[in-house]
Amino acid sequence: MEKLTVKKEEMQQLKKEDIKQEVFDLYDDYAHSRLSRREFVHRLSAYAGGAVTVPALMSFLMPNYQERIQVKAGDPRIEETYIEYPSPKGGGTIRGLLCMPKGNNQKLGGIVVVHENRGLNPHIEDVCRRTAVAGFVSLAPDALTPLGGYPGTDDEGRQMQSKRDRDEMLEDFIAAAAFLKQQQSCNGNIGVVGFCFGGWISNMMAVRISDLKAAVPFYGGQPPTAEVSRITAALQLHYAELDTRVNEGWPAYEQALKSNHKEYTMYMYAGANHGFHNDTTPRYDPEAAKLAWQRTVDFFKEKLG
Repeated sequence: MEKLTVKKEEMQQLKKEDIKQEVFDLYDDYAHSRLSRREFVHRLSAYAGGAVTVPALMSFLMPNYQERIQVKAGDPRIEETYIEYPSPKGGGTIRGLLCMPKGNNQKLGGIVVVHENRGLNPHIEDVCRRTAVAGFVSLAPDALTPLGGYPGTDDEGRQMQSKRDRDEMLEDFIAAAAFLKQQQSCNGNIGVVGFCFGGWISNMMAVRISDLKAAVPFYGGQPPTAEVSRITAALQLHYAELDTRVNEGWPAYEQALKSNHKEYTMYMYAGANHGFHNDTTPRYDPEAAKLAWQRTVDFFKEKLG
């Protein structure tokens, strides 16, 4: 793996608005394993020049988990613990982060929080804690558990997750919903929110879980149109205008939802990239992310009680 160094002053020169869209598209290919790290670095060189070096571009594009966490571990507003639950059709035993409001003595709606294609990294743990702050009991599983769990870096996490069968991982999150539903603090109404790979999982959980109340996929792959008739959950779908790869599947999905008279709302965020909700990378769009998250919380409050 290439070792890249970047000077602090180089980082200070870079701003999101100065980065060409093609660079974000390259990062999307890299983040979804369509480009190797070596090829990614090679192609980035076409956009470097002068004070903007390839190491500076790389450092700018990579997630910043140290400074961007909104709800840190140990936040006094919530109770959190790592648990294990059975997933007999998936990875056997799965580890996850379970969160709920501090001092809660009510039955709350439950939300499964599904990570991207790199395991339960600090950002998704943050989202799980945010969900608890919003008034839900939430569970964020780590689909990398059978391989040792999230390894500490997204590069290694992607490599690990590619070794697991996608349908078995789906079973892990279906099992998470069943586990969460049985928790004493849960009222039995379950929803799911997921991002990228987790968006696909969210769509598929809506297909596979007959009593799921609500699903919120963020820029997620769509289920087979032939299976849309099985959906009973209400859907709220978030897409990014510049995410042409994922958006290609939306027209057929929407037609199937309409044909089968399913309850759904779709939001398209103008000028936003895939990953716009993830505030640890420069693809983050603050306005779109804030609006999408408020819509998500309001939707869950309506559907989960």
